[in-house]
Amino acid sequence: MLTSKQRAKLRSLASTMPSIFQIGKGAVSDNLTEGLDSALSARELIKITVLKNCDYEADDLMRLLEVKLRAEAVCRIGNKIVLYRYSRKEGVKHIEL
Repeated sequence: MLTSKQRAKLRSLASTMPSIFQIGKGAVSDNLTEGLDSALSARELIKITVLKNCDYEADDLMRLLEVKLRAEAVCRIGNKIVLYRYSRKEGVKHIEL
């Protein structure tokens, strides 16, 4: 569970990051989940854009991805979702919380 200070630090790091995934029609498939899972393992912090034609609202999608990926939802601003998960993978530059 993230503290408010940790969440604030992650939010500030994510503010300058580009979105690496876009989720639209068709929403959450197995391929998308696998892609997000590998991105979290490689980066620890990812930003996702929820397109207007998505079947889910951004809040609902954030909660769904949080459970499926065993990740922490950092924030949702408009149609952007930020997720964090500590990576145990070797060679990954870990984010100091």
